[in-house]
Amino acid sequence: MSTWKENVQVRDLDARDKLEMTCKSCGHVHYLTRAAICSSPEREFLYLDEVEKEAACRARGCRGAVRLAMAPRGDTSAFVGGLA
Repeated sequence: MSTWKENVQVRDLDARDKLEMTCKSCGHVHYLTRAAICSSPEREFLYLDEVEKEAACRARGCRGAVRLAMAPRGDTSAFVGGLA
């Protein structure tokens, strides 16, 4: 069974999209953008599961494995509703 990370390449991301990288060991969170990943032109063809496998925690001294998720964009709003 494939996941969304195996179906999306870096080049499919919009310039405004951010990837949230959460450390599985210490919980540190940092964000990546398409521009940060594409340090060389061939990296835009990486699938997001490959980006996740090669990434490591940026917290001082940790270097643990990370979990990748799409960060919500700023233009989203919370659901507002009520009972009648």
